[in-house]
This record gives sequence, C-alpha cells and structure tokens, in this order.
Amino acid sequence: MNKIATFALGLALPALALATPPGQVDSGDTALVLVSAGLVLLMTPGLAFFYGGLVRAKNVVHTMILSLVCMAVVGVLWMALSYSLSFSPGYGPLDRFVGGLSWLGLRGVGGEVAKDLAPTVPHAAFMLFQAMFAVITPALISGALVERVRVKAFVLFVAIWSVVVYTPVAHWVWAPGGWLRQLGVLDFAGGTVVHINAAVAALVGAMVVGRRRGLRQPTVLPHNVPFAILGAGLLWFGWLGFNGGSALGANGLAAYAFSNTFFAPAAAAAAWGLAELFLFHGKMSGVGLASGAVAGMVAITPAAGYVTPFAATLIGAIAALASLTAVRYRPRLGLDDSLDVFAVHGVAATLGALLTGIFATKGVNPDAADGSLRLLGLQALGVGVTMIWSGALSYGIFKLVGAVTPLRADDQDEWSGMDMSESGERAYISSDLDSGSSDHHHHAAAASPARAELHAAAK
Repeated sequence: MNKIATFALGLALPALALATPPGQVDSGDTALVLVSAGLVLLMTPGLAFFYGGLVRAKNVVHTMILSLVCMAVVGVLWMALSYSLSFSPGYGPLDRFVGGLSWLGLRGVGGEVAKDLAPTVPHAAFMLFQAMFAVITPALISGALVERVRVKAFVLFVAIWSVVVYTPVAHWVWAPGGWLRQLGVLDFAGGTVVHINAAVAALVGAMVVGRRRGLRQPTVLPHNVPFAILGAGLLWFGWLGFNGGSALGANGLAAYAFSNTFFAPAAAAAAWGLAELFLFHGKMSGVGLASGAVAGMVAITPAAGYVTPFAATLIGAIAALASLTAVRYRPRLGLDDSLDVFAVHGVAATLGALLTGIFATKGVNPDAADGSLRLLGLQALGVGVTMIWSGALSYGIFKLVGAVTPLRADDQDEWSGMDMSESGERAYISSDLDSGSSDHHHHAAAASPARAELHAAAK
C-alpha cells in the first residue's frame, strides 16, 4: 500500500512543479494570449467583410478601407502613446482616470511579467492582445458613416478619438487603478470599453454627418449577402479569442468564456432567425442570422467570464430580440445609422452589461461578485458614464474634424460611389452594379426577400 502511495506521489509531484507561480511566465497562458491576439486581429478584416457586404456595390471598397485603416493608424498610436495612457500607472490621483507616460514607445514593455496586469504572461503579449481591442473599436464606428464619410476626415477622427476617448475608458475599466474597476464594475472583455463606447460615437457621428443623399428608403439592400455571412463567421471565430483570451490564462475561466462565446451567439442567431420566420416575414434571411449572431457576441462580451452557459444562452436570445426591435424601428426615427451600429452594438452591449449584474456568479469567477441589485446598479453606472463620455467627446471631435476638412463627400461623389471618388478603385467591373441601377436592387431584393420586406415595413 505504501508503495502505491509513493508511486502516486511521484506522479503528482512533477505536475505540481509545473504550476507557475504569479510573477513568472507560464508558457500555456502565454500561448493562449498570443493565439487570442491573432484571433482578435482577424476580427477587423472580418468586420470589413461584414460591413462591405451590407452596403451598395459602388461603396464596398471604401467601406472595407474604413476598417482596415484603423489597423494602421490605431496600431501605430498604440505603440507610441495609447498603450501607456490605457494601462501604465497614472500620476497620483490622476491614476483613477488615465494612465501615465512611463511606457511611451513601449519603453520597458518586454518579455517580463507585468504583475498587476497579467501575472503569468509577458508584458509584451498582454500589450499586443489589448492592441487588437483598440484597433477594432473605432472600426465599428465606421458602420454608421459608410457611403458618405471621407477617408481623410475619418482617419483624423479615429486618430483623435482613439487617444482622447478610448484610452481613458480602457483605463477606468481594466487598469488596476481605474475608478470603475475599483468600484466593482464588471466588463470581462469590452462591453463598455469597446461596444458601448463605439456605438455611442457612431450614433453621434450619424447625426453630425447627416443622412445619405438620394435614398428612396431609409436602409439600402445589401449588395453581397455572402460577404456579410463570411464576415459574421470570421467575427465569431475571432470573438472566441476576444472573450476567451481575456481570461489571460489557459484555465477554467477561459473554458467558460470560450463556451459562452459559442452559446450566446447561437441562441441569438436562433432568436433573430425564428422571429423573422414566424413573426415578421415568413422567411429566415442570411443577413438576419448573421446580425443575430453578432448581437449575441456583443451581449456576451461583458459577461463571458462571469456567467454560466445557461445564462449566456438567455443573454444572447434577449439581446437579439432587443436588437432586432431596434433595427426595425430605427428608420422611423429618420436617423441614418447606415448599418445599425447602435441598434446592434449599443443595444446588445447595454443589455449584456446590465444582465451581467443579474447573472454573474462566483461559481464561474471567484474574483467577481454574485448578481445583486447593487451590482446591477454598478453596471448601470458603468454604462451611463461611458455613454455620456463617448457622446460628448465624440460630438466635439466630429465638429473639430469638420472644421479642418469636410466630413462627407459632395453630391456627385456620393452619387457615383465612394470607391472611385475616395480610392480610385472598383470592387466589380459591372456597370449594372456600379450604377446602383434598379436591376441591381431587384436582384438584391430577390437574394434577401426578408430584408426587403423589413425595409418596406419601415417606410
């Protein structure tokens, strides 16, 4: 019997020795974060396909450029300035609101562990993972402005917004000294920092830039439904890293976050598609399924590491129905949020953040709080503060950029298409597609009848 016990102890000791204490690099945790950074990087090109498929053919290249340019501009700014402002220790009392300048140009950000940020992951890996969040956030804003915003104005807006608006919110919520984090506001992977922040800026931008010219209906038909479905699939794939990697370790918490990032979008796609089929159109559209899945991804983002898979399924379904309702009623408001950024990202993220306050459980994340009225109130505070901050500053930045360079294209450029006027390129060599002719709209309507009926009902 003693021999068996000794043998078992001999097997257990190597496993115990492999456990990496905080403050030392763990290869498994590092691998998870680096792979997740690659998955999140894929989300921005995925967003480009999703948005690109939903616009008219004459604007698809321009729409995709607005996503890709964020990878370039925000990436450079993240290295030079934004990472330091987001996560480095601030100066005295200011640390509650914004980081300092100690990591400018990524000085001191290398292979060592940043104990307060990711205790078993190299500092450079954590920085890179967070860079991908900073990149996709302003890209989301472009969906409200496509088909009329000028690239020059958008690039200038993104450069200012990513530093002035994004970095403080990231510091409030995720940095050790951030005031919302210290209060106990929960945002596992970016419900407030990414989605509400971007959605409010998108809503403000749509109001400032104004409606597209010459539309006979409040929302155009998608020119390429397969592009939109492909984009949604790439987003879903990347979102596993977006949420799962936010556990910052190859552990049970990551397993919950990965699982929830499947079940919530699955339930959301089912809820949206079935609502189209049985309540509204008698048809289930590909764009509807894709949009529902995206709403579920958004809603589970703040909750992914705090709730059970059953709760994640409920969150996804509720958010999808709320976003579908917002999409259907938005045109009646006369607001031209081109691709319903606020209706999907704003509505779903708000619900996800609030429902985190109800469904959060220490059984999933011992470091969090159980759902309660107090936690619900804190979540509402985080949502409200982010909305006010992003809305007010985004309005000022749009006005500032508009004073420097025109925000939107002129009549002729908008009519002929932003692809040629802004990039000198065409997505397709087809006069029917480029002209936005009635034949094109007829074929698009045939490809997505449920979408066409939805738009007709909204007129």
